Amino acid sequence: MRAHILGIGGTFMGNLALLLQQLGWQVSGSDDQVYPPVSNLLHQAGIRVEPYAATLSKQAVDYFVVGNSVSRGNELLEAILDRDRAYISGPELLAQQVLVDRDVIAVAGTHGKTTITSMLIHLFYT
Repeated sequence: MRAHILGIGGTFMGNLALLLQQLGWQVSGSDDQVYPPVSNLLHQAGIRVEPYAATLSKQAVDYFVVGNSVSRGNELLEAILDRDRAYISGPELLAQQVLVDRDVIAVAGTHGKTTITSMLIHLFYT
């Protein structure tokens, strides 16, 4: 499988790229601003990151994965929509391709995620 991730410099999308690569996918991405530690991790993994460009919408990919930082007016997203190319969100891709037939515990919210996650890890390992 091949994915091109729009907004790959974000914490979620960058880690999604690394996860997909570990699962054997070919992964590339676009972003205007990619900073450490995500930029370092993607570089070390050999994942190509390039600026947004409409020409990328012609790539042979199974999924264009659109991050929530990417909105209408983005050159690549507009080209994907104009060419009627398939696209998907990161969470939807996880649900359809990675987490199928797996039990999932999700921790979300504004405050306390690290604390609750630590408590869950402690519970599962005791």
